[in-house]
Amino acid sequence: MPRDYYEVLGVGRAAGDAELKRAYRQLAMQYHPDRNPGDKRAEERFKELSEAYAMLSDPDKRAHYDRFGTAPGGGGGFADAGFGTLFEDIFENFFTGGRGGRRARAQRGDDLQYELKVTLEEAADGLETKIQIPRLEACEPCHGTGAEAGSSPVTCDVCRGRGEIRMSQGFLTVARTCPRCQGAGEINKSPCPACRGEGRQRSERLLQIKIPAGIEDGMSLRLSGEGSAGGHGGPSGDLYVLVRIREHELFERRGADLLCDLPVGFAQLALGTELDVPALHGTARLKIPAGSQPHQIVKLRGKGMPRLRERGHGDACYRLILEVPAKLSARQREALESFEAASKGQQSGPLLASFVERMKKLLG
Repeated sequence: MPRDYYEVLGVGRAAGDAELKRAYRQLAMQYHPDRNPGDKRAEERFKELSEAYAMLSDPDKRAHYDRFGTAPGGGGGFADAGFGTLFEDIFENFFTGGRGGRRARAQRGDDLQYELKVTLEEAADGLETKIQIPRLEACEPCHGTGAEAGSSPVTCDVCRGRGEIRMSQGFLTVARTCPRCQGAGEINKSPCPACRGEGRQRSERLLQIKIPAGIEDGMSLRLSGEGSAGGHGGPSGDLYVLVRIREHELFERRGADLLCDLPVGFAQLALGTELDVPALHGTARLKIPAGSQPHQIVKLRGKGMPRLRERGHGDACYRLILEVPAKLSARQREALESFEAASKGQQSGPLLASFVERMKKLLG
């Protein structure tokens, strides 16, 4: 009598179909004869696992086994399990690389990536430029067939065109990719001397591309069919142009807005002023209101980056950075001392007033 089938698979009697299949897959891969050549114990263990799974994966047979402890009709149940379908489902990728023994299909070419660096101004205006792309292209002399002109591939004499060979191992027939034709089913006896039978050659292609205005750092442009050529007549891959925007000396980009740190003096903040400030294409006039505070942001509307796929532009934003003179002239010192004296007894500003109030609460 065989061992308990649940014990063989290492599962409980309440195991569902997914658990049964997972347990069988793991153990069968471990004990398969291909992984244990010449090991009779592994072969017997593999047979036992297959018999157990064939029984328990069939609802009717499993019900009969759970009730009587034997297979229907008294047999082991493996011969009637439809194991061909089971084997193809679980081992197709392991033994045949997922190709099922078919001839090599046309292969899509590789996708390529090209990194293009642009300035912030170029990203704002948009750009048309040319790039040189190294890639695999279809061989011109053989038109991508890999065969010398006037010749053609012949049927593989090992697999007879099937692309696979079959080997019997006891009760199993295992399909493997043909080692001579590598699954193609054909052999190229007269390879093209230019590409050595590959059908593709390394080359460089000059492409013209258009960068849209407002593009952001890290965005990619996809050029369909501009990647490497495919194999066996397959389509070409795609080219992805990755856009990188160089760091700007003055501006930091935040979406469609541009941020610039603008050094200003105390008097300019207190009295207000107008200054010529940098913009993307030259300079612009910025009005700083009287009483502006350090780190306050003053904007020039519509002077930022164009909005990608939308109308309008962002803003140019200027963060006011208070610069305190490291040294004062006698006249400057006298003027500041006069200001300090004139400020005594007057109502303080909102920041100082708030700070004093919080300090009083803290000290009780």
